[in-house]
Amino acid sequence: MSELEQQSDTRFPPEVEVRPTVTRGADQARELGRTTIADLVVAKIAGRATREVSGVHEIVTQGVGGAISGLAQRVTGGERSAQGVNVDVGEHEAAVDLRIVVDYGASIPQVAESIRRNVSGRVKAMTGLTVKEVNIDVVDLFTAEEAATAPQQAVAAPRRVE
Repeated sequence: MSELEQQSDTRFPPEVEVRPTVTRGADQARELGRTTIADLVVAKIAGRATREVSGVHEIVTQGVGGAISGLAQRVTGGERSAQGVNVDVGEHEAAVDLRIVVDYGASIPQVAESIRRNVSGRVKAMTGLTVKEVNIDVVDLFTAEEAATAPQQAVAAPRRVE
């Protein structure tokens, strides 16, 4: 007999069932309501946690659609946190897929391990979800030569009206 069952036998009559409280990440059931955490929220957390890791140059999207979306976000100043991050969120667990560019000279295995630790820790701390896997595709290396030859981003003209 478990400790909980022993406690319930001595404190409550047999017709009262005592259940331990279960905290769920994506769908937390509470007396006063429930909290649902959207996939986009988990993706943003994972994206920011990935960008915090030294050696990660950027997270990139997949394919032409992703490139157009990324360009539109850069031009309009839209939210980039979840760009290039795919997640599957369940009731208790999440899986994260990332496509990244690593800075030349950084140890790719060390960067990947740091990403996994940081993403798992941030998602767990902020949502209660356990991250079962963080799949990382390293799709390119960023070098100093590329930085020197890349076209400079245009500076936005000051607004004339407010």
